[in-house]
Amino acid sequence: MKLQVIDHPLVTHKLTVLRDENTPSPVFRQLVEELIMLLAYESTRNVAITPKAINTPVAPMTAAKLSKPRPIVVPILRAGLGMLEGMTRLMPTAEVGFLGLKRDEETLEAITYANRLPDDLTDRQCFVLDPMLATGHTLIAAIDYLLERGAKDVTAICILAAPEGLKTLEDHIGDRGDVKIIVAAVDEKLNEKGFIVPGLGDAGDRLYGVVD
Repeated sequence: MKLQVIDHPLVTHKLTVLRDENTPSPVFRQLVEELIMLLAYESTRNVAITPKAINTPVAPMTAAKLSKPRPIVVPILRAGLGMLEGMTRLMPTAEVGFLGLKRDEETLEAITYANRLPDDLTDRQCFVLDPMLATGHTLIAAIDYLLERGAKDVTAICILAAPEGLKTLEDHIGDRGDVKIIVAAVDEKLNEKGFIVPGLGDAGDRLYGVVD
């Protein structure tokens, strides 16, 4: 597993506004989209491409385009949906699948409640979108699902991560898959409820409001 923290002034600035408890939901949603575009730019650095012969207005040339099978973007419901627009703006030809995972607030384990993904992901490059890598259990469940179905490599894009979650994920994944984690920041710790500190609160609630 490889971890990359994106150290960029614009990423830092947008993250600061996201963390502020006074930032309203409409601004929060817009900033998440902008931030994910910055993270996605780096996360797609090694996306597979193939040569393509084209004619420009001046001369023929050999250029490049995204390879097939196309990459697949997998937002984790519901908070991952807030990251989808930024990702697809950068890579509009990618396919999109969905995984619904929620955390049991007592055990902190991930529970799958929705799945809209192909059974066969052989040789696919997969990009998982989940704002918070807290305990790590949600990403473990998602990455396991993708690798078990033949994904070529998996890149998880998160806004924040906790050291405990990164350690849990690394211990679980080991070297059995080409897995990369792209984050805007690694925070201090998890609290007793499994929330990242200082964090930014519940990303889903801040994106869409509190749902009972």
